[in-house]
Amino acid sequence: MAEAVAELLERAVRRELPLEELRALRLAVQAVPPAALRARLSDEHLAALFGLLSSSERERLSACVAVLERLLQALDPLYVIQNLREELRKGLFHPDDSVKILSMSQVGRIVENTDAVREILNSPELLRQIINCIGGEKIAVAKEAIKSLSRIAQTQDGLEALFVSSLLSDLKNVMATNDVVRYRVYELIVEISSVSADSLNYCANSGLISDLIGELTGDDVLVRATCIEMVTSLAHTPHGRQYLAQQGIIDKISNIIIGAESDPFSVFYLPGFIKFFGNLAVVDSPQQICERYPVFMEKVFEMAESNDPTMIGVAVDTLGILGSSVEGKQVLQKSRSRFQNLLNKIGHRAKNAPTELRLRCLDAVSSLLYLPAIANQAWAQKLMVNSPGFVEYIVDRSVEPDKASKDAKYELVKALVNSKTIAEIFGNQYYLRLRAYLHEGPYYVKAVSTTAVEGAE
Repeated sequence: MAEAVAELLERAVRRELPLEELRALRLAVQAVPPAALRARLSDEHLAALFGLLSSSERERLSACVAVLERLLQALDPLYVIQNLREELRKGLFHPDDSVKILSMSQVGRIVENTDAVREILNSPELLRQIINCIGGEKIAVAKEAIKSLSRIAQTQDGLEALFVSSLLSDLKNVMATNDVVRYRVYELIVEISSVSADSLNYCANSGLISDLIGELTGDDVLVRATCIEMVTSLAHTPHGRQYLAQQGIIDKISNIIIGAESDPFSVFYLPGFIKFFGNLAVVDSPQQICERYPVFMEKVFEMAESNDPTMIGVAVDTLGILGSSVEGKQVLQKSRSRFQNLLNKIGHRAKNAPTELRLRCLDAVSSLLYLPAIANQAWAQKLMVNSPGFVEYIVDRSVEPDKASKDAKYELVKALVNSKTIAEIFGNQYYLRLRAYLHEGPYYVKAVSTTAVEGAE
């Protein structure tokens, strides 16, 4: 089969490859291992196949793309960028989306290769065309362009190329295409910013993060709803949260929630703003976030108590997220009777609401009531001490018959020993025995000495 591929490639060089033989080549290259393809492939063969991409015949073009896709996958990415960069650049200009995707997939391979990605940084025209692909109509091409540029920006040289050169102007120019493309660029900027504090500084100095925040705090309620999702992604990293706090952006979001009371269109953006604070509480500290931004919790309760299914759903999800940690449960408990009443309402909706909301309520109740290791709780430790024989059972290694039981008890002992209240509640004697149990491990067996007696059988 490899010989048949070689013969057909030679016919392509001589421009003697009719559609029927191009179809045969398409099938043949799939049957030959990559190493064998590499051994028979020359620059002339590749040049001939790339030349066939100018065909206006749809089936011929499709077959040629399939052949090139297989052959290029067999080549080292460094070879591709060193020898075919102009062909890739032209492919990104091609009117047919399949050719654009072919070129972009090779760019994706190149940027994942440590040696090859350096070469692409020395190709400003190719980089410029990748940026322009963000503005393409085909979402698959735009996504690949964003992914590749994000990968390029993971190096210092890549950040310099994108943000300290004329390419920054190209990035801003492509944003002017339309609203959808502008948000794609913001998506790229947030992805790059999330990598490190240094990456965030480059993006901030470009002015693009300021543009994003400007749209978030602007008057267009639909734009707000889109932008808050990207800002929420930025807040997933510690350096992203620090930037948002230092720039006063979290305070601005809080103030917008306060102002939402008198905004009849707040239904469009309020759910996203509440989700922002919910995520912030999870990755940071529920207590600190709820104490610093009291309007967040107040609005969650208002939404949960309302009759708007959309608002109820978001509020219930947020309560579930907050209540997934012990600290979050303690924050909610501070609301006392209001939270108790709300919990009853959620329970009622879990039985009577439409299916989707009912499931969301059940998930929230599950999170609110679940504790990963009640052994950490002082009240649980007091119950253990007050249960006759329970403490003795914990330190008795002879009662577990199998590995699973021994592992489970060991996890309980570990949770108890790591608790700050265990010594006070269990007493020093049992605390020391538990520490010894933990140190010895789950499968420790105390050695028993025996004395041999002469003549014994």
